[in-house]
Amino acid sequence: MNDNDERPVTIIIGRVRRSKDGDWEGVHILLTAPDDDTAVRTALTALTREGYVEAELDRIGDMEGEPDEEPHMSAWQGALEGEVAIVMIKEDF
Repeated sequence: MNDNDERPVTIIIGRVRRSKDGDWEGVHILLTAPDDDTAVRTALTALTREGYVEAELDRIGDMEGEPDEEPHMSAWQGALEGEVAIVMIKEDF
């Protein structure tokens, strides 16, 4: 926990696509969870609800404080409020 007793926000970084033959898109998923396994399961459930059929999750970790820029700043706030925030990232794969 940090100094003001907020739950840490977990960030998961990976790639997703909407169809087996579709293009990969970069994704950052921000959420709060009691452990990494729960965070991954929750993230995959949220991605499925949003219509993604395949995901490759590369990295997971706790964020150290509020981000300085959008869209991560709003996603971080949403995660603190119990939402699973999905931020699409422009990357070439």
